[in-house]
Parts: sequence; C-alpha cells; structure tokens
Amino acid sequence: MEWVAALLFISVIFVLLAGFPVAFTLGGTALIFAGVGVLIGGFPEGLLFSLPNRVFGIMGNETLIAVPLFVFMGVTLERARIAEELLDTLSSLFGALRGGLGISVTIVGMLLAASTGIVGATVVTMGLLSLPTMLRRGYDPEIATGTICASGTLGQIIPPSIILVMLGDVMQSAYQQAQLDAGIFSPKTVSVGDLFAGALVPGLMLVGLYVAYILVVALFRPQRMPPHQREDDEQVSLGSVLHALFPPLLLIFAVLGSILGGLATPTEAAGVGALGALLLALSRRHLDLARLQEIMRSTLRISSMVFMILLGASLFSLVFRGYGGDDGVRAVLEALPGGVIGAVVVVMLVMFLLGFVLDFIEITFVVVPIVGPVLLAMGLDPIWLGIMIAINLQTSFLTPPFGFALFYLRGVAPPSVTTMQIYRGVIPFVAIQLVALLLLALFPELATWLPAQIYGS
Repeated sequence: MEWVAALLFISVIFVLLAGFPVAFTLGGTALIFAGVGVLIGGFPEGLLFSLPNRVFGIMGNETLIAVPLFVFMGVTLERARIAEELLDTLSSLFGALRGGLGISVTIVGMLLAASTGIVGATVVTMGLLSLPTMLRRGYDPEIATGTICASGTLGQIIPPSIILVMLGDVMQSAYQQAQLDAGIFSPKTVSVGDLFAGALVPGLMLVGLYVAYILVVALFRPQRMPPHQREDDEQVSLGSVLHALFPPLLLIFAVLGSILGGLATPTEAAGVGALGALLLALSRRHLDLARLQEIMRSTLRISSMVFMILLGASLFSLVFRGYGGDDGVRAVLEALPGGVIGAVVVVMLVMFLLGFVLDFIEITFVVVPIVGPVLLAMGLDPIWLGIMIAINLQTSFLTPPFGFALFYLRGVAPPSVTTMQIYRGVIPFVAIQLVALLLLALFPELATWLPAQIYGS
C-alpha cells in the first residue's frame, strides 16, 4: 500500500497550497485516508489507538518546553527595542566606512538571531528599522534588501534557534529508531545541545561570508554602498557602544554558555533567557502591563501554532507509516544511484523545494521523521545531518520566488522598492548559502568538531 502513502503526502501538499490551516490539514487529511483504509480493510485500525499516547508524549516532552520559553524571550527582546538601539549604535560606529551600514545590519541580524531565533520577527524588525536608513543613505535597493533578508534568516541556524530545538527532538527520535532497526538495543542519543554546538561554527562562517561579500561589493562597486558622512551629533562613545551591546551579549552568553558548558539543559537555559529578557526590558523602561499582555498573547499564539502542527504531524506520521510509507521511502533512497551521497543529494533537493511551499515547522515534523531514520541508518552523523537540513531550509527561505523571508520583507518595504529588486538582491546570498552547504558537505568537521570538543563524542 506504499502508493497510498505517496498519495497521502501529495494530497497534503495540494490542500496546503489551497490555503487550509497546516495543523488541521495534516491531521484531517490523514484521518480521511485512515478512515477510508479501515472501511476497505487496507489500514490497521489498531494503530489509531496509539494516538493518545503520542499526544501525551508530546505534551510531556521536557525538551519542547524550551519552545515557548525561547519564543517569549525573542518577542520580549523585539518589543524592548533592543534591535533599534543596536542598529543605531553600530550604524553610527561603522557607517562612515564603505559598506559599513551593511556590515552593521549583518551583525545586528546575527545578534538578533542569537537572541530571538524567530526568522519572521527578525526580517520584519530589520526591514522596518534599517531599510529606510539604507535607502536614505544612498544604498542600492538590491544590496539593501538582500542584506536584510539574509541576515534576518540567520535565526534558522545560529543558536538558540527554535528550529534547532525542534530538529534536535526529531533527530533524537530518528537516530534511536535507526539504531534499533540496525539491532542496536542500547542506542546513543543526540541532544539539542549537540545541535547548538554543531551549528555555532557554520553559523559564524555564514556571517563571515556575508560580511566578505559586502566588503567585496563595497570595494569594486562603491556607488552601491556609499559611505555616510557623520554629523556632530552622531559621534559614538565607548559607553554608548557598551550600553547597546553588553546586555544582549550577556544574555546570549548566559543562555548558550549554560547549555554548551553542561550547566543547564536547553529548557532550563530557555527559562533563564526568558527571565533575562524580561529584566532587560524592565531595565530599559520599555515594558508596561499593556506591552506585557501583548508579549504573552504573541507567545501563546506562536507556541500554540507550533504544538498544533506537531500534533497534526504526529497523526500524519502514524497514518503514513501504517500504509508502509517509511518502507517505500527507504526502498527508493536505497535504490538511488550514488549510494549515500545520492540519497543525501535527493533528500536535500526535495527539502529545498518543499521549503518554497511549507514552513520549516512542517518540514521538521513531517519530512524529517520519514527520511531521517533511513539516512542515519546509512551511517551518517546525526549532528552533521541536522545542521545540513537547517542550512538547507534557511536557503529555501531566501530563494525566489517563494522564499518566506522575501514575503516578510515585501510586507514592510516601501512602495519604491519593487519585488524584482528584492528577488535580485537575495540571489548572491542564495549563492553564498549554497557555497556554505557545499563546504559543510565536504568538511563535516565544521559541524562535528565543536560538539566533540565540548562533549567528547
């Protein structure tokens, strides 16, 4: 019945493209296929009785508690105008250099990524704050929009990324399943902390490649990024730089340092981050009761969406496996020419294309549990595979014409900036992403070295 599983997957894609809510599409389509299968005797109805246990397992998963806490941390920092102060300070500091404002936007994007981990919020915030300034200072609209989109998507890969939290939980289950299928009944584990450590070097490498590209353009095509002549009131003191940089950096080091140092689990560190963001907002006098209620509502809305999608994906996965879909996927990947390399290339290409129409949450909860065990059973390192998937999804977020980051920026960009300018602006950064993906494929140590040094694995 593997063809029914394939039909189920295709049906879900078409229903999603029709505009139906993701969580109810995943669960509803799977229930319809399961119901028809039970009526015609092609689906074992006993599988559906395991669904309540799956739901309780999700709601009792301690790792996933980090998701609403990191969301709360990110939303609080966004509302506390941390990005605005960072951008103003760094723009004044580097703005007199050719490409300095672009470098400032990239650095702020990196810091916001490490503070919030929410791509949509970062792109919108950077678009509102930095795009008018860049255009006013004579920056080419293409280089301005490309820089903002690319730096905004760093939240996909730089920890504490929400996608890495969810991906870590999914990869742990996939890795254990792959080992059990191979007859290893004392399986090793991979944690969210492993993925955080593995993502650090590739994430910083991406930032370095972005900055290098901006410097090259500024050197050879200076008219696209003219230097800014500072006014007398734009002079930056060491005190103002420290005031803008020190609190968010302290919060980032507290969260990541406690995880990487083994002092706290990701969930505990997320609690520290949420409290730290709240205290930071209070210290800046950017928090009152109305704004706190807005933060809590936004956190509840985003977290509810994540968990509803996870529940729907759990039902979809159950029905997909009931029809033998996982066996079909395994047979297809094992039959591909090129062995493991061919299987990885095909899976990455499929995920890249799915990233045009599906959010990273759906891909993480629907696609990764299907292909993950098969690829890991072929001997791939789970940390390397997780980081490859994360960078791949980040690339699809940027790629025209369907990249989500492009839509986020289009929604807040002024009418003078055309959609085609945004598309042309991100193409060099998509090429940089592909170079980073190739480097990671050729040198897996970029993702595996730091976890091995920290955890000795």
